[in-house]
Amino acid sequence: MTPRAPRAAAPPATTAQRLSAIVKSCRDIMRKDRGLNGDVDRLPMLTWVMFLKFLDDLEEVHRVEAELAGKRYRPAIEPPYRWRDWAGKEDGITGEELLTFINGQEVKLPGGKRGPGLFAYLRSLQGSERGDRRDVVRTVFQGTHNRMLNGYLLREILDKVNGIHFGSTDEINTLSHLYESLLREMRDAAGDSGEFYTPRPVVRLIVELIDPRLGEAVLDPACGTGGFLVQAYEHMKTQCKKAEDIRRLQRGSLFGVEAKPLPYLLAQMNLTLHGLEAPEIDSGNALRFPLHEIGDRDRVDVIMTNPPFGGEEERGILANFPEDRRTTETALLFLQLIMRKLRRPGAGGKVGGRAGVVVPNGALFGDGVSARIKEDLLKSFNLHTVVRLPNGVFAPYTSIPTNLLFFDRSGPTGEIWYYEQPLPEGRKQYTKTKPLQFEELADLVAWWNKREENERAWKVRASDVLKYDPQGQLISVNLDLKNPSAQNTLEHLPPEQLVESILEKERRIIELMEEIKQVLAEAEK
Repeated sequence: MTPRAPRAAAPPATTAQRLSAIVKSCRDIMRKDRGLNGDVDRLPMLTWVMFLKFLDDLEEVHRVEAELAGKRYRPAIEPPYRWRDWAGKEDGITGEELLTFINGQEVKLPGGKRGPGLFAYLRSLQGSERGDRRDVVRTVFQGTHNRMLNGYLLREILDKVNGIHFGSTDEINTLSHLYESLLREMRDAAGDSGEFYTPRPVVRLIVELIDPRLGEAVLDPACGTGGFLVQAYEHMKTQCKKAEDIRRLQRGSLFGVEAKPLPYLLAQMNLTLHGLEAPEIDSGNALRFPLHEIGDRDRVDVIMTNPPFGGEEERGILANFPEDRRTTETALLFLQLIMRKLRRPGAGGKVGGRAGVVVPNGALFGDGVSARIKEDLLKSFNLHTVVRLPNGVFAPYTSIPTNLLFFDRSGPTGEIWYYEQPLPEGRKQYTKTKPLQFEELADLVAWWNKREENERAWKVRASDVLKYDPQGQLISVNLDLKNPSAQNTLEHLPPEQLVESILEKERRIIELMEEIKQVLAEAEK
């Protein structure tokens, strides 16, 4: 009998395969825990665990660098709270002892002493200077909770994550892409939490067209999971030629604001995985400061953002805006903030700031307060381009038609260019399963620096948009201008967009009636 040939050894797993297997194993383990409900709970859980492992690996790299340079290094997290002290050992604590160490306010520490539990300790950290990693850790864990109820399952996850080597550039790059796919999965599972996520092609388009440069301060005042900041970091990193450039990019270049604890945590992890060591993200409400108090030292060169729309702010926030510029539409409040935060020409010897902003259709055609805000935009800023996005770009999270506004502080608006991005041939709208691809934006990118009117692009004079009565009182500022070459009419829109368009107009009518009611009430005083 002829002996059977030995089976060929399986090729070694690639870095991507190995990391994907680790993440999949962790998710499978978490499915067994009664404290977690779906990916909306599982991804944040996995994120804070990976965050602490990442931080410990990064600390070790910096410790070795300091030792080689003959300098003293003070870690952000001290023993026994470092990952290596409680999570990195194969025979480490498990079960109830592990849960108590993580969740407890005061616990028994190794050596018999008593002290704060892990989360209590992390929430007490204080940095000694701006951008200190201790402040980042404190803010992350102030809004983070351990939701797992089984300490043995949690131990299994720690052992799995311990197999990720964040000191390896290859593993970091691979994991950063894997993490972005996890964010998309969580967005898909989150329903209305999809607000935290802007489609990657839209983010990439805005960053490429705005073109942030090394040395400029870049802000996203509603940064969600950090998509714009990650793309800006990657864009500006290609401009770094020497070590000083890298240091410049790492500190004082990228800023974000995100008030909700979950996207704040996800943004921190997203940015650190992509290479930003101490992300400068403010965990407060970007609208919490009175508009008139924002001065030159608070302004930035570039703002790129997809602010929330359709939401409503509390009255205390509205008081931060001029009385005749207060509105329930959050997108319009953010638009005013963005206008105020852009650097003025000549301030600090720099040219004026520039912005790329996602806005809903309602912001374009709204009257009343909306019109006054747009009048400010056209008279004090150069609104040079409006990109009209096709149906379904943000599907399935909203069917509201969206636009991209590009403006700067080079002077008042003379002409406004419009560009209508078409749908692919034969498509009525984008969907979750067939989303927008960046390659489909190639014609827009090519047109950007070589502008001419065509079947997709046209321009209007700002003076034709600003409508006044004979007494000089503002009547309207309608930026919702249709493509003169297009054949589409309202009847050709998808039913859900028709409904949304009608509801949007109804909301504007109600808002105007509230303004009229307020004016009448004041007149009677």
